Amino acid sequence: MTVLPLQISTPSVAVPAERARSLRVFNLVMGLLHLASGAAMVALSTDFTLPVSVFALGGPPGTPLENGTLSGILDVPLAWATASFLFLSALFHLVIASPWGFPRYVRELERGRNRFRWVEYSLSSTLMIVLIALVTGITDLAALIGLAFANIAMILFGWLMEVSNNGLMHGRDQAPSRGERAWWTPFWFGCVAGIGPWVAIAAYLWGAIVVLDGQGPPGFVWGILISLFVLFNTFALNQWLQYRQVGRWRDYLFGEWQYVILSLVAKSVLAWQVFANTLIPT
Repeated sequence: MTVLPLQISTPSVAVPAERARSLRVFNLVMGLLHLASGAAMVALSTDFTLPVSVFALGGPPGTPLENGTLSGILDVPLAWATASFLFLSALFHLVIASPWGFPRYVRELERGRNRFRWVEYSLSSTLMIVLIALVTGITDLAALIGLAFANIAMILFGWLMEVSNNGLMHGRDQAPSRGERAWWTPFWFGCVAGIGPWVAIAAYLWGAIVVLDGQGPPGFVWGILISLFVLFNTFALNQWLQYRQVGRWRDYLFGEWQYVILSLVAKSVLAWQVFANTLIPT
């Protein structure tokens, strides 16, 4: 039997006033932490940049690569690139806590969704994956654009998963739905899109190290790759636990808290690893 998505526009999650106030304060604090972290990074860092390049063939298709030219077309200021996803998160958290955004945020939660989150992730996490690719050595403009849009597709599938199944979500003091199943297609499509950038980075490193017998990136880059790969996957795990209604994740607001915490941890881990190894003034 085909399981259809449960799209609803009426409230399904109870958001008591006390929990709403806690979430408002939480978003305000997270916004200020992101803002302070990004500002400190810009103030303390150097003017270190990473190149973005294009490769021009030295003739028609099939011309040997050694006849072509690899040229840098722009330099990305690493401090601002690193701080930018922190500033984006700060902006969205502060908008949510604002008089304009908070009532809309509560209405979103009452319907078992948070579209503020997905818009912010589509921007901030995409900047993060592009930065990870750059510090790994992937500088080709077309490759970076492809990685960015694959990541955006992953986030949009997460959005679709949430808005398509919001009828399944409930609050802490509400009984979970019985006999209703989540529509998992967006989730699995998102996993396919999301793994793409990591496969590309792994293939690039394999080619550089194994095929070309290169030294590979420094140790801190490996630390970034491993830690961020794990953290990126915890976002998917959080959503999986929500729609499997496992333990405390039966409460939609509990999952919302986890998203906010994971966002702070993932962005801070990436930002400060980059800062500590490339942006500290010498």
